[in-house]
Amino acid sequence: MKDHRYVDELSLEELEEVLRVRRRDERMKRMQNKSAALDPLRDQSAPPVQDLPLTSRPALDTTVPRYSAVIEPGKLKRARRPIKWRWVWDQFLLIIEIMALLGFLFVVARMFTTVQGLNEESRAMQAPPTPTPAPYIGVVVLPGGHTPPDAQRQSEPAPIPAHLQGLVAAITPLPAPTAGPENPRRIVIPAINVDAPVVQGDDWESLKKGAGHHIGSANPGERGNAVISAHNDIYGEIFRDLPQLNVGDEILVHTQSQAYRYVVEQTRIIEPTEVSVMAPTSTPVLTLITCYPYGIDSHRIVVIAGLKP
Repeated sequence: MKDHRYVDELSLEELEEVLRVRRRDERMKRMQNKSAALDPLRDQSAPPVQDLPLTSRPALDTTVPRYSAVIEPGKLKRARRPIKWRWVWDQFLLIIEIMALLGFLFVVARMFTTVQGLNEESRAMQAPPTPTPAPYIGVVVLPGGHTPPDAQRQSEPAPIPAHLQGLVAAITPLPAPTAGPENPRRIVIPAINVDAPVVQGDDWESLKKGAGHHIGSANPGERGNAVISAHNDIYGEIFRDLPQLNVGDEILVHTQSQAYRYVVEQTRIIEPTEVSVMAPTSTPVLTLITCYPYGIDSHRIVVIAGLKP
C-alpha cells in the first residue's frame, strides 16, 4: 500500500529511506542499460529478470553463450598493450646510427684541424726570418735624466741602475757629429710655448745647450724615429710642460732648409730603462722624451707624434 503523506509529514528516518530506495532504483537501471549494451544477443523486448516472479522466469538456454558478467561503474580498465619489441629495436638501431655519424664528423673535424696546424707550422718554418732593428749601442736608460754622470762622487742617486753600470763602463762614448743640413736645428711647440735650439747628441753636456737629437735616429721628415730629448727642471726647463700636450697638438721641427710639421698621437709614462720607444719605425715619427714627474724624475714621459703634410 502506497504512502500518500506529504513530504513535510515524513520523519527524517523515513525521508532517508525514500532517498536510499530511489538511489538503488537508479543504480539498478544504469546497470541494466550497461548490461544490455554489452549483451547483443539479449532480447531487448523481454522484461527484466528481476521483475518476473521466481516461478515464471524462463529457463536459460545453455547452448547460447551469454555475457552474464556485470561491470560496475568505475571498474572499467584499459587493456594493457603488449610491448612492441620490434619498435624498441628500431629505435635502438637509430640511436646507434646517430652516434656513429657524430663520431665520424668529430674525426673529420679533428683531421681538418690537424692539417691546418701542420700547414701553419710549415709556413712559419718556410717564411724568411723577419729582420729585427739593431739596438742602440750604449743606450741602457732613456736620455734626459737630471742626474749628472758623476753623481756617485756627489753622494746622489746614480743615473744608471746598478745592474747596468757594467755595460756603460765598457762603452767608449762617441764624439757628437757636426750638424748637417738635414739635422734638426730648432723645435717649436706652440701649445706649451717651447722654442728651443736642437743640438746633436743627448748626453749630459749636450743637453746643457738645448734639446738633444739622439745620434743615429732619423732626421725630421725621414722615414724612421726622430728622437729629441731635453731637461724638465734644469738647464732652461725646455720640456717642463711636456705633460700638458694633448693629442692633436702641433710640433714644428726646423732644419736648415725647411720646417716639418708633426701632430701628437699619444703620450706615455714609462720606466727610464724602457728604451724600446727609441727603436726605428717604418713611418716618419717624432719622439720627445723628458723626466717625470717634475722635481722627482723617477720616470720618463714620452710624446709620440706623426708627420703631417
